[in-house]
Amino acid sequence: MLKAKDLLTQSTEELEAQHKELCRGIFELVNELRVSRKLEKPHELILKRRDRARILTVLRQKKKQGPTEK
Repeated sequence: MLKAKDLLTQSTEELEAQHKELCRGIFELVNELRVSRKLEKPHELILKRRDRARILTVLRQKKKQGPTEK
């Protein structure tokens, strides 16, 4: 699980890369769920969605602050 404090120290490029990786992982889990109707670890899907939301929140905060503050 990602912490918001840790995410605030990362650059926007790192956050966008993590976001892309999480989206890919969520996509794979959802496809697995559709095919087999069962996930081996269903909690992983929930955790990845929450982490993605945290990353998007931090990215929006950084964009709102502008380029002067990082």
